[in-house]
Amino acid sequence: MLALALWRAMAWSAEVPGLAVTFKAEGGTAPDFTILPNIALFVEGGKPASPFIPQGKFSATWEGSINADLRSEYFFAADLNGTLKLEINGATVLDGDFPRISLSKAVQLNKGANKVRATFTNPAQGDAFVRVSWTDKGTNTSPIPPSLLTHAPTSETKKGTQLRRGRELFLEHRCAKCHGDWRMVNQGVAELAMDAPSFEGIGARRNFEWMMKWILDPKGERASARMPQLLRGAKAKENAQAIAAWLASLKTGGEVTLPDRPGSKREGEPPFERLHCNACHVTPGGNESETNKISLKHVAAKFPADKLIEFLRKPEAHYTWTRMPNFRLNADEAKELAEFLRKGSDNTKAETVPTDVAVINQGRALVQSSGCLNCHTLKLESNFKVPQLSDLIAGKWTGGCLAENPPEKAPNYGFSAIERADLQAFGKTGTDSLFRHSPMEFAERETRILNCAGCHGQPEGFPPLEILGGKLKPEWSAKFIAGEIPYKPRTETHPRGEPWLELRMPGFKARGHLLAEGMAALHGYPPKTPSEPPIDSELAKAGQKLVGKDGGFSCISCHGVGNLAAMDVFESEGINLAYSYERLLRDYYYRWMRNPLSIDPQTKMPVYFEEGKSPLTEILDGDADKQITAVWHYLRLGDKMPNPGTGEAQP
Repeated sequence: MLALALWRAMAWSAEVPGLAVTFKAEGGTAPDFTILPNIALFVEGGKPASPFIPQGKFSATWEGSINADLRSEYFFAADLNGTLKLEINGATVLDGDFPRISLSKAVQLNKGANKVRATFTNPAQGDAFVRVSWTDKGTNTSPIPPSLLTHAPTSETKKGTQLRRGRELFLEHRCAKCHGDWRMVNQGVAELAMDAPSFEGIGARRNFEWMMKWILDPKGERASARMPQLLRGAKAKENAQAIAAWLASLKTGGEVTLPDRPGSKREGEPPFERLHCNACHVTPGGNESETNKISLKHVAAKFPADKLIEFLRKPEAHYTWTRMPNFRLNADEAKELAEFLRKGSDNTKAETVPTDVAVINQGRALVQSSGCLNCHTLKLESNFKVPQLSDLIAGKWTGGCLAENPPEKAPNYGFSAIERADLQAFGKTGTDSLFRHSPMEFAERETRILNCAGCHGQPEGFPPLEILGGKLKPEWSAKFIAGEIPYKPRTETHPRGEPWLELRMPGFKARGHLLAEGMAALHGYPPKTPSEPPIDSELAKAGQKLVGKDGGFSCISCHGVGNLAAMDVFESEGINLAYSYERLLRDYYYRWMRNPLSIDPQTKMPVYFEEGKSPLTEILDGDADKQITAVWHYLRLGDKMPNPGTGEAQP
């Protein structure tokens, strides 16, 4: 559905996805240009709206098109703290301020592209936020689907995109590890603290011959490698061998304690397919031309067998910011997956590790002098010194590792001409943006780098990535992304032992809270959900009846409630209702209950409410919103929800 809508938008307008946004700050600072997926944002009071403008008073202007399938009328509304003016096809539709701009008059949208412009100014005090929504009938508004929003690229948006690419390259390649100072690590944005695999005990975790090849030419082993080529010239291979020999001698340190997760080997699809590993990796023995995916043909050469199992169970143990997530595998699952990977990878003949003391000492000296210890941790002093960033900013960023042909002593990152231009453009902006954290931009960048869309919106059961920030409470989402939620919201197997949902959400521990806050901000929500008034016990009782079978909607046929299992599931089980309040934003819950099909056309959830009316007229006068509110108060009881069938407390 989204792909079709996007294709139509592109065909009509020859524009690109998202709306062009201009951020302006008071005081004569140059404006910043970027692209956002919708007319929504959240900026914490006292924080900058963008990495490229200072904190303080700002305005944000969205421009582009809303692409309509057919000529029709829509109504618009906004929730905000600040002021907003919304214009459609040159006519003012909304114009007001905090806390909500109610439904506009009917606005006629033409088939195809309709010009949209929205200007938001932050309030004098407090957090700034805006969320624009629409509806084609009634009063139940929802966010404008991002697939319908496009813009025509301009020189300004291209400039803003280039600066962000340059900033991303700077962060991802750990440039500050060599050129930065203590302020960047301690006061700069979170990404400046990104690490590399620890050298503690690495000789027990990696094979000598693989380390030698990797050190000699990282991109030759993996095209997407961030690590530069440090060794060139006539002695490059000899020096790589010496470094690998010294690293191979580091057999102790960094031992891993694995979690005790009972389990057994599951029959059926191997874990590689069950966990959808091919979203990021080429299937062993598959087509290596898939350059956007990471090959696994090196696995057997890289890991000793037992250490591969250890890595699969706890990939972040020696590398906090690893992009490999933790799937919380038990010992049997990890062993089965490791065996599958090793069978499909190249088993190169092991080379003899040099034991000559002179060679090993040479490797140690090279590690100290080549910059390895600026990124990799080990209790050993680094002797690698380069100019500080403050000195480089004054220059043009054209020499050293950013030269077209880096000199032999400089790290060679293999930057393309475009990447060098991006970094050089970023360099001209100074270092201020490295001290300005933008949750929205962090989420956009990291969800792309981590390939979150490789799963979300792809296999059945994984919701589209673009809705999550407006669906989940960031406090819960932060724990879920980090792998810290002990339960599965949806039961893994139904009573016959067959799987409801084979896939599982992996954990990205270092990024959990940052991703959750950023995704919420992209939808105009704060990092901490506002508290609600006390639970109304009478409404909760009404909600309990509505959820039950006797005179209710029989929600418990498909949904479990705490320890009470779903009773009559036919195709797929719904989310356990005891977790709903902890998980869901109130706004999303109301949109879902009013019309679930408008959010997910494939959902099995029926539409119970039409035009504000309920078929259960004897409860709360059949008023849809009152009944939805009653169920919400019941859900707020969480694990204390009484059994909707008996009224008894959950055991």
